[in-house]
Amino acid sequence: MKKKLQDIPKKSMIVDSDLQRLITLERENDRLADENERLKREKSRLEEKLKAALDGTGICLWEQHIPTGKLTIFNMEWGKMLGFSASELDATVDIWKSKLHPDDYLDVVANLQAHLNGQSESYQVVHRMLHKNGSHSWVSDRGRIVEYDDQGCPLRMMGTHIDITQEKRYELELAKRAHSDPLTNLLNRNAFKQIFANLATQMKNHDGALVFIDLDNFKCVNDRLGHKAGDSVLLEVANWLQSDAPPKAKIARLGGDEFMFLCIDVCQADLIRSVECLLSRVQLPIRLENGEVTIGLSIGICQFVLGDANFDMAYEKADHAMYQVKHHGKNNFHLVRM
Repeated sequence: MKKKLQDIPKKSMIVDSDLQRLITLERENDRLADENERLKREKSRLEEKLKAALDGTGICLWEQHIPTGKLTIFNMEWGKMLGFSASELDATVDIWKSKLHPDDYLDVVANLQAHLNGQSESYQVVHRMLHKNGSHSWVSDRGRIVEYDDQGCPLRMMGTHIDITQEKRYELELAKRAHSDPLTNLLNRNAFKQIFANLATQMKNHDGALVFIDLDNFKCVNDRLGHKAGDSVLLEVANWLQSDAPPKAKIARLGGDEFMFLCIDVCQADLIRSVECLLSRVQLPIRLENGEVTIGLSIGICQFVLGDANFDMAYEKADHAMYQVKHHGKNNFHLVRM
């Protein structure tokens, strides 16, 4: 005969209810544990996919906890890009700042601070980082705030740090080739003309001097000892110019055996002193691998006022002055003024 509900002791009903809740809680706990394990496995798989996607790209994914300055790198060891092991560097913003190239430091920090202050939508800058071996790496750094605290202050920031060293070096090399003579690394004619035009605009009414140098007897060097010897002579003359030209002079190889330099606000006495130093260089033979050669320098100088003369005008006057030297025995200088 079944007992009626009111006949069952209340204590027994309470125990059964607690037991049922305990069983329910244990089942929920097991379910949560299983879910936690599933999420861990999913997280691990996602991290593996992220690393696989980023491997070999030079992309470093980072997160900054802004209040503490702590940095987290998700797909590589902290410091690896700069040649350091994780144990050598603490992962903090201050350490990162200490590895910024000194010439880029202010610009990078200003860009970061502007974003943290809400003055820009994102942080984005190309800059150099100091490598452990003493070299520097070029990086493209970008990021944005992804979380704020209850007071609206920045809490977390995420971004990417991309190694663009090879691309940047290639870009710089192309720019260098476009503006410099491939043999001597002096300015080429086009770059020299552009610098002249810029200075004529920026420094009107300043005194300028264009010095045109043509090598005497250079063809004999190529004919007798070969073009390699001729290149060695041109390199030697380029070194003389870099040593003897007035400070801040712009120096170019125009082509062949023609050189030129431009001086701003150099007094005539100092200008002549520099030219005489160059002429003294050719008093002795130049020693090469396969012999010795003797050359001379025919030098034409044109003095003018910036803004009153363009490059072609000054060049024509200096060229004419140089040929005056050629016609009167070579290996000397002649000065004219516009």
